[in-house]
Amino acid sequence: MSEAALRLDRRQPQIARDMSDLIAREIKSLDVDQAFLELLRASVDANTKTITHILINDIPIERLQPTTAAVEYALRLAQRDIPANSLVRAYNVGKDDFIEQIFPDVQGLNCSAEEKFAVLQHMSSVVGRYIDWISQYVFGVYEKERDRWVGTQGNVRATLVHDVLGRRNVSAREFEQETGYRLDGHHIGLIIWSVESDPAPDELRMLSQGVWKVAAAAGCTGSPLITAVDRTTAWAWLPFAAKPPPVDIEEVRRTVGQARTARVSLGLSDVGTGGFRRTHEQAQAARRVAVARGGTTAAISFGDEGVAITSLLANDLESTRAWVVEVLGGLAVDNDNTRALRETLRVFLLTGESYTDTAALMNLHRNTVRYRVAKALEQSTTTIGTNRVDLAVALNVCHFLGPAVLSVADSR
Repeated sequence: MSEAALRLDRRQPQIARDMSDLIAREIKSLDVDQAFLELLRASVDANTKTITHILINDIPIERLQPTTAAVEYALRLAQRDIPANSLVRAYNVGKDDFIEQIFPDVQGLNCSAEEKFAVLQHMSSVVGRYIDWISQYVFGVYEKERDRWVGTQGNVRATLVHDVLGRRNVSAREFEQETGYRLDGHHIGLIIWSVESDPAPDELRMLSQGVWKVAAAAGCTGSPLITAVDRTTAWAWLPFAAKPPPVDIEEVRRTVGQARTARVSLGLSDVGTGGFRRTHEQAQAARRVAVARGGTTAAISFGDEGVAITSLLANDLESTRAWVVEVLGGLAVDNDNTRALRETLRVFLLTGESYTDTAALMNLHRNTVRYRVAKALEQSTTTIGTNRVDLAVALNVCHFLGPAVLSVADSR
C-alpha cells in the first residue's frame, strides 16, 4: 500500500489542481471570483496532502487536526452566505475524484489481483473516513459562523452603518473593529435589489452573492460591506486601497444580468467617511432613476451620462412631466415614432450636432439622421437655437425615465 500511496503523493499537486477545477465546474455557487477560487484551491491542496500523509504513515483519523485552509474556507462560505450544502457537495465531489485517482497507482503495483483489490479497498476506506470526519468538522464551523454572522454581526453592522449615514458620532476605529470595513479608504456605494414579485426565502443570499460578483468585476481590494434593508434590498460598499478607475458599467450589467431578477445602482468613488455617505447617496439617486424607468436595466451608475441631473428631476415626476411637455411639445408623446425621433435628436446634440457621428453611433444612413432631426425639431416647441440646454436635458430625461415623464401615446 505504501508504494501506491507514495506514487499518489508525487502526483498530489496536479491532483489538487484538477480537483479544484472540477469542484468549481460542478458547483457553480463556489465559482464567485478569482480570490475565492484561490482559497478553494488552498483548501483542496491541504486536504489532499493530509490524505496522502495518512496513507503513507498510517495515521489514525482521531489524531488529526483540521487544516487552517479548510477551516478558513468554511468560514468564508458562511460569511458570503453560500449554502452549506455547497460545502458538503464539494467534499463529496472531491472524495469521489480522489478515489478515482487511486486506481492507476494501485493498478501499477507488482502484486496479485487479490492484493491489489485489498489495497484499493483499504485506501478507499481511509479516504472515506477522512472525508466523513473533515466534512462534519467544517460543517460545524460553518454553522457556528453563520449564526454569529447573521445574528450579532448583522445587527451591529446595520446599526453602525445607519449611524454613519445619519452623521452620528462613530469612530472609524470602532466601525472597522465591528464590521471589518475601513472608513478611511476609497469606496463605491452600491444598492442591489430584486424585482421578483414573489421573492424566494433566500433572496437576500442571492443578492449578497450578486454584490460579491460586482465587487470582483470592479476589482475592489477587500471584502465588500453588505447590510440588508429588507427582504429584497441590500446596501453595499466596495473598498479600494486607492482611487479606482471608473467602473466598467457594461461589465457590471453582464454580471448582474445573469441573475435576471437583480438590479444594481452604483455611486461614484469617493474617500473617507464623507465619501462613504456621498457615494451611497449617489447610488440612491441612480436607483430612483432606475425605478422610475421601470427597472428594465440590470445596472445603472450615477456616473452614466445624464443620470445625475435626471435623478434630481425624478424627485418630482409630476412637475418634470409638465416641464418635458412644455419643452418638447408633440415630441413628448409616448409612441414608437416619436421615440425614434427623440433618440436621434438626443444623440445629435451629444455629438455636437454632427450628422456623420450620429449616423455612425446609431448605425443609420446620414440622410436618415438629417430627416429625423428635422422632423423632431418640427414637433418640438423648443429649437436648438433658442434653448439648446433645456432641449438636451429634456431629451435625456425622456431617454432615462421613458413613460414616467411622457404623454399618453396617440395615433401619430
